[in-house]
Amino acid sequence: MHSEVVASRSAEQRDSKESRNGGPQLDAVSLAIVEQLQEDGRRPYAAIGKAVGLSEAAVRQRVQKLLDQGVMQIVAVTDPLTVGFRRQAMLGINVDGDLDPVADALTAMQEVEYIVITAGSFDLMVEVVCEDDDHLLEVINKRIRTLPGVRSTESFVYLKLKKQTYMWGTR
Repeated sequence: MHSEVVASRSAEQRDSKESRNGGPQLDAVSLAIVEQLQEDGRRPYAAIGKAVGLSEAAVRQRVQKLLDQGVMQIVAVTDPLTVGFRRQAMLGINVDGDLDPVADALTAMQEVEYIVITAGSFDLMVEVVCEDDDHLLEVINKRIRTLPGVRSTESFVYLKLKKQTYMWGTR
C-alpha cells in the first residue's frame, strides 16, 4: 500500500482499530514507514523519508520509537534449513487450568518460535524449530510434556514450507 493511500485513511478508522487492539496510536506516516520497512528492512532512512515526506533524521527518530514501543522489530529472517535446523513442527497443546504459566514456560524455550493462545481444539499452538527429529522428540517429550498443567500435545511436523511472509501491510 502506498503512503498516499495510508494517509487517506480516516482518523475514525485508525482510532477504532487502535482502541480494539490497545496498542500505540500510529499516524499515517508511521504506518507508511512500517510498510516501507516491510518491503525492505534495509531500506535507507533517506529513501524512506523521501517516500513518506520526512527528513532522514525524523524517520530515524520514528523508527526508534516504533522499535521502543514494540510495534515492530527489524530482524534477519532465515530459512531454518539453510542454518542447520532440519525439523520444524507446529504443536497443539491442551492445558489443565491457567494457560499463562505454561505459555510463560514455553516462551523461555529457545526452540519455540511463537506461541498462540487459541479457541478451539487446542489451548495453545506453538511453533518449534529443531536441529533434527531427535531434538524435536527431546523438546516435546522431556521439556514440554513434563510442564505442570500440560494435559496433551499433538505434533504437526512440517514436510515442506510453501509460503512464509511478513508482508501483511498495515491496516
